[in-house]
Amino acid sequence: MEAPSAQLPFFFLFLLLSISFPIFIQNSLADGVTPHEAKQLRDEVREMFYHAFNGYMKHAFPLDELRPLSCEGEDSLGGYALTLIDSLDTLALLGDREQFAASVEWIGKNLRFDINKTVSLFETNIRVLGGLLSAHLIASDHTTGMKIASYENQLLDLAEDLGRRLLPAFDTPTGIPFGSVNLLYGVDEHESKITSTAGGGTLTLEFGVLSRLTNDPIFERVTKNAVRGLWACRSKLNLVGAHINVFTGEWTQKDAGIGTSIDSFYEYLLKAYLLFGDEEYLFIFQEAYGAVMHYLFNDPWYVEVNMDSGALVWPLFNSLQAFWPGLQVLAGDIDPAIRTHTAFLSVWKRYGFTPEGFNLATLSVQHGQKSYPLRPELIESTYWLYKATRNPRYLDAGRDMVTSLQYGARCPCGYCHISDVEFHKQEDHMESFFLAETVKYLWLLFDLAAGPDNLVENGPYKYVFSTEGHLLPATPQISLVREHCSYLGAFCKSEVEPESGNINNATDVEEAKRSFSEGTTSAEIPSSSDFSELTSTTGLIRGVCPGLTHGQKFGITYIRSKMTDDSVNKRETVEKHLTVVETDQNSRHLTSHEINHYNSQELEEEDVLNDPHAI
Repeated sequence: MEAPSAQLPFFFLFLLLSISFPIFIQNSLADGVTPHEAKQLRDEVREMFYHAFNGYMKHAFPLDELRPLSCEGEDSLGGYALTLIDSLDTLALLGDREQFAASVEWIGKNLRFDINKTVSLFETNIRVLGGLLSAHLIASDHTTGMKIASYENQLLDLAEDLGRRLLPAFDTPTGIPFGSVNLLYGVDEHESKITSTAGGGTLTLEFGVLSRLTNDPIFERVTKNAVRGLWACRSKLNLVGAHINVFTGEWTQKDAGIGTSIDSFYEYLLKAYLLFGDEEYLFIFQEAYGAVMHYLFNDPWYVEVNMDSGALVWPLFNSLQAFWPGLQVLAGDIDPAIRTHTAFLSVWKRYGFTPEGFNLATLSVQHGQKSYPLRPELIESTYWLYKATRNPRYLDAGRDMVTSLQYGARCPCGYCHISDVEFHKQEDHMESFFLAETVKYLWLLFDLAAGPDNLVENGPYKYVFSTEGHLLPATPQISLVREHCSYLGAFCKSEVEPESGNINNATDVEEAKRSFSEGTTSAEIPSSSDFSELTSTTGLIRGVCPGLTHGQKFGITYIRSKMTDDSVNKRETVEKHLTVVETDQNSRHLTSHEINHYNSQELEEEDVLNDPHAI
């Protein structure tokens, strides 16, 4: 049986509560973590960050990562101060101007990518390219409050150089990239033709932002082609497997799931739509999400099935699945997110951490998958669910996570991997994502409860988090909502004054609004005043081009499938329900009735683990 087209039962969610919300949160906080305790926990998480960051800078820098037990460093990716790059926007988020500026200056002067190193395309993209772009966008913009006066786009120059060195990986018949590339010589002739779905489909955010900042569409074009290549190889059930041959498009591993080797493929479909406004990503996400919920969701868990038949392959909770409830929050599908998070959290509470694998048939840690490498996914979903519901149980969960990390993972110079969650045995390694994501989401959780005072909640832009937790703002230059002629050679209508960006009359404004509406929801269409205020912000941006289609702007082919009026209406309904999380506290909120409804959906942790019917 084929999965129904993704007619998602989404209801729109702005994720901040209604006018009566201040009374509700004051009462609810009193039942669990108090506002005062939330501030203390926020400060404790800040100290956790600096314990690990200072340990890295003292004992490992400029090597890639810290060995926190032996207080030594190691090169794990490319030998270019990986942990420092990955930590940049966390420093900015914490308001550490001095360390942020010093780090940006050092990287700008010392980092080079013309080195004979073969690196992972996926890891280099999300950690290094994403870290450089996020920090650049913060350091170059005075509205962030962290602008560096002496900064002259050094990080953007490095990001562009790195991006061009990664481009040879995309030279394949399918458009799906190789998994590795040499930064000096390109792809080795003996490089494996097998890559993971996540490896080929988790590139769109960073490469897309790079295109819009450098006025070169090539980066966005190749990553979109990669997504198209993967989706073209989907099964009749609209499922994708875990590994694929980039030359033939044949799947070498047909296990479909939401965890290892596939996870962030789904994440970037939705987030690329949210950041760029490109409907094609939304259409693919609709179909993909519908198939996942139909074939993989065994309420409240997710299983792995054969992508062709839908037959059960593996009843396993994989720790990387824990990002999924957070993604569902962004999509507005809250009810299953609450139930699944409760199930996942029950595993953390049983062991103090989430193992890499938990067998749902035996209700025990999967053999060979007993470790916890300081992963952020469950913490990330906890943050998003608290932001959506303001339920104090998510603060309680965050407090438990802090306790586990402090008593189980803290070591002399940082935080250690846990090699066995049953015995809390420490291992001498600390991934850079601990500073980029794990402590970042914990800090944001408690700062939100204490009364947010940070770039994400109170800053000038909406932010989309990359899969590495890097902050990517929906600025006018990046988001299609108010797209400029930001590409060299872009065509502007004669009615538009290219240098000033002003539109001549009200008729032109209405025409422009109609053009924008092709790629935006009605709530996103700029007003007349918005257009009159848009002006060039850099020498390369020459004015507003409201008449350009998406394909003209980016030099890519975009073909809409033929749909009936009924399906068009359904698609428009879905678009209204999919949105990036609002950070403005004056936005429309959930009602108290909705909050009570969500809270009533929650399951007790022990019930989830002990009830065989819950699996």
